[in-house]
Amino acid sequence: MKTKSNGIEINYEIEGSGPWLTLSHSLCCDLHMWDEQMPELTKKFKVLRFDTRGHGGSSAPAGAYTLEQMADDVRGLFDALGIKQTHWCGLSMGGMIGQTFALRHPGYFQTMILADTTSYYPPETQGPWGDRIKLAQEKGMAPFGDLMIGRWFTEGYVKSGAPALKRIGDSVRATKAEGFIGCCHAIPKINLTAKLKDIKCPTLIIVGEQDPGTPVSMARDIHNAMPGSELVIIPNAAHLSNIEQTRAFNDALTGFIARQS
Repeated sequence: MKTKSNGIEINYEIEGSGPWLTLSHSLCCDLHMWDEQMPELTKKFKVLRFDTRGHGGSSAPAGAYTLEQMADDVRGLFDALGIKQTHWCGLSMGGMIGQTFALRHPGYFQTMILADTTSYYPPETQGPWGDRIKLAQEKGMAPFGDLMIGRWFTEGYVKSGAPALKRIGDSVRATKAEGFIGCCHAIPKINLTAKLKDIKCPTLIIVGEQDPGTPVSMARDIHNAMPGSELVIIPNAAHLSNIEQTRAFNDALTGFIARQS
Protein backbone atom coordinates (compact mmCIF):
# COMPACT_ATOMS: atom_id res chain seq x y z
CA MET A 1 0.00 0.00 0.00
CA LYS A 2 1.07 3.58 -0.55
CA THR A 3 0.16 6.97 0.82
CA LYS A 4 1.31 10.54 0.35
CA SER A 5 3.46 11.95 3.13
CA ASN A 6 5.60 15.07 3.33
CA GLY A 7 5.56 15.50 -0.44
CA ILE A 8 6.51 11.91 -1.36
CA GLU A 9 4.90 8.46 -1.60
CA ILE A 10 5.56 6.05 1.26
CA ASN A 11 5.15 2.32 0.70
CA TYR A 12 3.94 0.39 3.75
CA GLU A 13 2.33 -2.81 5.02
CA ILE A 14 0.11 -3.48 8.03
CA GLU A 15 -0.35 -6.93 9.52
CA GLY A 16 -1.52 -8.41 12.82
CA SER A 17 -3.71 -7.17 15.64
CA GLY A 18 -3.14 -5.48 18.97
CA PRO A 19 -1.38 -2.23 19.86
CA TRP A 20 0.56 -0.51 17.09
CA LEU A 21 4.22 -1.42 16.60
CA THR A 22 6.15 0.44 13.90
CA LEU A 23 9.31 -1.07 12.39
CA SER A 24 11.91 1.11 10.64
CA HIS A 25 14.68 -0.52 8.62
CA SER A 26 18.39 0.05 7.98
CA LEU A 27 20.06 1.87 5.10
CA CYS A 28 19.97 -0.17 1.85
CA CYS A 29 17.17 -2.41 3.10
CA ASP A 30 13.40 -2.23 2.84
CA LEU A 31 10.44 -3.32 4.92
CA HIS A 32 11.30 -6.98 4.27
CA MET A 33 14.33 -6.59 6.53
CA TRP A 34 11.81 -7.45 9.26
CA ASP A 35 10.53 -10.70 7.71
CA GLU A 36 12.09 -12.79 10.49
CA GLN A 37 10.19 -10.79 13.12
CA MET A 38 6.76 -10.83 11.51
CA PRO A 39 5.45 -14.33 12.40
CA GLU A 40 5.87 -13.65 16.12
CA LEU A 41 5.18 -9.91 16.30
CA THR A 42 1.92 -10.06 14.36
CA LYS A 43 0.48 -12.34 17.04
CA LYS A 44 0.88 -9.57 19.62
CA PHE A 45 0.85 -6.30 17.68
CA LYS A 46 -0.67 -4.47 14.76
CA VAL A 47 2.62 -4.12 12.90
CA LEU A 48 3.31 -1.22 10.57
CA ARG A 49 6.47 -1.55 8.50
CA PHE A 50 7.37 0.89 5.75
CA ASP A 51 10.02 1.72 3.18
CA THR A 52 12.00 4.78 4.21
CA ARG A 53 12.40 7.65 1.74
CA GLY A 54 14.78 6.50 -0.99
CA HIS A 55 14.16 2.79 -0.45
CA GLY A 56 11.94 -0.02 -1.69
CA GLY A 57 8.63 1.15 -3.09
CA SER A 58 8.82 4.65 -1.60
CA SER A 59 9.84 7.75 -3.54
CA ALA A 60 13.54 8.43 -4.02
CA PRO A 61 13.91 12.11 -4.88
CA ALA A 62 17.36 13.32 -5.86
CA GLY A 63 19.35 15.52 -3.48
CA ALA A 64 20.51 15.39 0.12
CA TYR A 65 18.05 14.17 2.74
CA THR A 66 17.96 15.02 6.44
CA LEU A 67 16.95 12.94 9.44
CA GLU A 68 14.42 15.64 10.31
CA GLN A 69 12.87 15.24 6.87
CA MET A 70 12.68 11.46 7.31
CA ALA A 71 11.11 11.88 10.75
CA ASP A 72 8.50 14.16 9.22
CA ASP A 73 7.84 11.50 6.58
CA VAL A 74 6.92 9.18 9.44
CA ARG A 75 4.70 11.82 11.05
CA GLY A 76 2.82 12.18 7.77
CA LEU A 77 2.43 8.40 7.53
CA PHE A 78 1.06 8.27 11.07
CA ASP A 79 -1.38 11.08 10.29
CA ALA A 80 -2.56 9.31 7.13
CA LEU A 81 -3.19 6.10 9.10
CA GLY A 82 -4.69 7.80 12.15
CA ILE A 83 -1.93 6.59 14.48
CA LYS A 84 -1.70 8.61 17.70
CA GLN A 85 0.48 6.22 19.70
CA THR A 86 2.76 3.34 18.74
CA HIS A 87 5.67 1.30 19.94
CA TRP A 88 8.74 1.94 17.75
CA CYS A 89 11.59 -0.32 16.75
CA GLY A 90 14.23 1.13 14.47
CA LEU A 91 17.50 -0.48 13.43
CA SER A 92 20.55 1.53 12.34
CA MET A 93 19.13 4.38 10.21
CA GLY A 94 15.72 3.44 11.60
CA GLY A 95 17.03 4.04 15.10
CA MET A 96 18.33 7.45 14.08
CA ILE A 97 14.95 8.34 12.60
CA GLY A 98 13.33 7.16 15.83
CA GLN A 99 15.52 9.38 18.02
CA THR A 100 14.89 12.35 15.75
CA PHE A 101 11.14 11.69 15.69
CA ALA A 102 10.88 11.31 19.48
CA LEU A 103 12.52 14.70 19.97
CA ARG A 104 10.66 16.40 17.13
CA HIS A 105 7.20 14.88 17.74
CA PRO A 106 7.01 13.88 21.43
CA GLY A 107 4.12 11.82 22.75
CA TYR A 108 3.71 9.33 19.91
CA PHE A 109 6.00 6.57 21.13
CA GLN A 110 4.78 4.32 23.94
CA THR A 111 8.16 2.63 23.94
CA MET A 112 11.23 2.99 21.73
CA ILE A 113 13.61 0.20 20.76
CA LEU A 114 16.87 1.39 19.18
CA ALA A 115 18.85 -1.40 17.58
CA ASP A 116 22.40 -1.31 16.20
CA THR A 117 22.40 2.46 15.90
CA THR A 118 24.12 5.58 17.13
CA SER A 119 23.29 9.06 18.37
CA TYR A 120 26.53 10.59 17.07
CA TYR A 121 29.24 10.01 14.49
CA PRO A 122 32.62 11.53 15.45
CA PRO A 123 34.59 13.55 12.87
CA GLU A 124 36.99 10.71 12.07
CA THR A 125 34.08 8.60 10.75
CA GLN A 126 32.84 11.20 8.25
CA GLY A 127 35.21 10.35 5.41
CA PRO A 128 33.80 6.92 4.50
CA TRP A 129 30.34 8.42 3.94
CA GLY A 130 31.75 10.70 1.25
CA ASP A 131 33.52 7.72 -0.29
CA ARG A 132 30.23 5.80 -0.42
CA ILE A 133 28.49 8.70 -2.13
CA LYS A 134 31.25 8.91 -4.73
CA LEU A 135 31.17 5.16 -5.40
CA ALA A 136 27.37 5.17 -5.83
CA GLN A 137 27.60 8.15 -8.18
CA GLU A 138 30.23 6.44 -10.31
CA LYS A 139 29.15 2.79 -10.26
CA GLY A 140 25.64 2.61 -8.86
CA MET A 141 24.67 0.12 -6.17
CA ALA A 142 26.17 -3.07 -7.61
CA PRO A 143 29.43 -2.87 -5.62
CA PHE A 144 27.62 -2.49 -2.31
CA GLY A 145 25.95 -5.91 -2.11
CA ASP A 146 28.99 -7.90 -1.01
CA LEU A 147 30.44 -4.95 0.91
CA MET A 148 27.35 -4.65 3.11
CA ILE A 149 27.01 -8.39 3.67
CA GLY A 150 30.59 -8.49 4.92
CA ARG A 151 29.93 -5.68 7.41
CA TRP A 152 26.42 -6.54 8.51
CA PHE A 153 26.91 -10.20 9.45
CA THR A 154 29.53 -12.19 11.33
CA GLU A 155 31.96 -14.29 9.35
CA GLY A 156 30.33 -17.47 10.64
CA TYR A 157 26.88 -16.40 9.51
CA VAL A 158 28.15 -15.46 6.05
CA LYS A 159 29.85 -18.86 5.71
CA SER A 160 26.60 -20.58 6.73
CA GLY A 161 24.96 -19.48 3.47
CA ALA A 162 21.71 -18.63 5.28
CA PRO A 163 18.85 -17.75 2.87
CA ALA A 164 18.53 -14.25 4.35
CA LEU A 165 21.93 -13.33 2.93
CA LYS A 166 20.68 -13.39 -0.66
CA ARG A 167 17.54 -11.44 0.25
CA ILE A 168 19.54 -8.71 1.94
CA GLY A 169 22.18 -8.61 -0.79
CA ASP A 170 19.45 -8.25 -3.42
CA SER A 171 17.85 -5.48 -1.36
CA VAL A 172 21.12 -3.55 -1.23
CA ARG A 173 21.66 -3.80 -4.97
CA ALA A 174 18.02 -2.86 -5.67
CA THR A 175 18.22 0.33 -3.61
CA LYS A 176 17.97 3.39 -5.81
CA ALA A 177 21.31 5.21 -5.98
CA GLU A 178 19.54 8.55 -5.47
CA GLY A 179 17.97 7.26 -2.28
CA PHE A 180 21.21 5.81 -0.98
CA ILE A 181 23.09 9.03 -1.69
CA GLY A 182 20.36 11.14 -0.11
CA CYS A 183 20.52 9.09 3.09
CA CYS A 184 24.32 9.10 3.12
CA HIS A 185 24.15 12.87 3.43
CA ALA A 186 21.79 12.62 6.41
CA ILE A 187 23.17 9.78 8.51
CA PRO A 188 26.66 11.09 9.44
CA LYS A 189 25.20 14.40 10.62
CA ILE A 190 23.40 12.82 13.57
CA ASN A 191 24.38 14.57 16.81
CA LEU A 192 21.71 13.90 19.41
CA THR A 193 23.49 12.44 22.44
CA ALA A 194 23.12 15.56 24.60
CA LYS A 195 19.39 15.78 23.77
CA LEU A 196 18.45 12.17 24.51
CA LYS A 197 17.66 12.94 28.15
CA ASP A 198 14.62 14.86 26.88
CA ILE A 199 13.03 11.70 25.44
CA LYS A 200 10.59 10.46 28.06
CA CYS A 201 9.31 7.16 26.67
CA PRO A 202 10.75 3.87 27.98
CA THR A 203 13.71 2.94 25.78
CA LEU A 204 15.59 -0.27 25.04
CA ILE A 205 18.92 -0.29 23.23
CA ILE A 206 19.91 -3.51 21.42
CA VAL A 207 23.29 -4.10 19.80
CA GLY A 208 25.07 -7.03 18.21
CA GLU A 209 28.25 -7.78 20.15
CA GLN A 210 30.28 -7.81 16.91
CA ASP A 211 28.66 -4.84 15.17
CA PRO A 212 31.53 -2.95 13.47
CA GLY A 213 29.58 0.07 12.21
CA THR A 214 27.56 1.02 15.28
CA PRO A 215 29.53 -0.87 17.93
CA VAL A 216 28.71 -1.62 21.55
CA SER A 217 30.47 1.59 22.62
CA MET A 218 27.92 3.67 20.67
CA ALA A 219 25.04 1.71 22.21
CA ARG A 220 26.51 2.38 25.67
CA ASP A 221 26.68 6.10 24.87
CA ILE A 222 22.94 6.12 24.12
CA HIS A 223 22.21 4.03 27.21
CA ASN A 224 24.24 6.33 29.46
CA ALA A 225 22.55 9.41 28.01
CA MET A 226 19.04 8.07 28.72
CA PRO A 227 18.38 7.51 32.42
CA GLY A 228 16.23 4.43 32.98
CA SER A 229 16.94 2.92 29.57
CA GLU A 230 17.88 -0.74 29.19
CA LEU A 231 20.75 -2.20 27.16
CA VAL A 232 20.87 -5.68 25.63
CA ILE A 233 24.05 -6.93 23.93
CA ILE A 234 23.37 -9.88 21.64
CA PRO A 235 26.25 -12.38 21.30
CA ASN A 236 27.23 -13.83 17.92
CA ALA A 237 25.63 -11.00 15.97
CA ALA A 238 26.93 -8.08 13.94
CA HIS A 239 24.88 -5.19 12.50
CA LEU A 240 21.64 -6.88 11.43
CA SER A 241 21.16 -8.56 14.79
CA ASN A 242 17.43 -8.99 14.13
CA ILE A 243 18.27 -11.45 11.34
CA GLU A 244 21.39 -13.12 12.64
CA GLN A 245 19.96 -13.81 16.11
CA THR A 246 16.22 -13.63 15.55
CA ARG A 247 15.19 -15.40 18.76
CA ALA A 248 17.35 -13.23 21.03
CA PHE A 249 16.22 -10.06 19.24
CA ASN A 250 12.52 -10.93 19.37
CA ASP A 251 12.73 -11.93 23.03
CA ALA A 252 14.43 -8.66 23.93
CA LEU A 253 11.87 -6.59 22.03
CA THR A 254 8.70 -8.34 23.20
CA GLY A 255 9.94 -8.79 26.76
CA PHE A 256 10.76 -5.10 27.08
CA ILE A 257 7.38 -3.95 25.79
CA ALA A 258 5.60 -6.43 28.08
CA ARG A 259 7.43 -5.05 31.11
CA GLN A 260 6.18 -1.54 30.33
CA SER A 261 2.52 -2.57 30.21
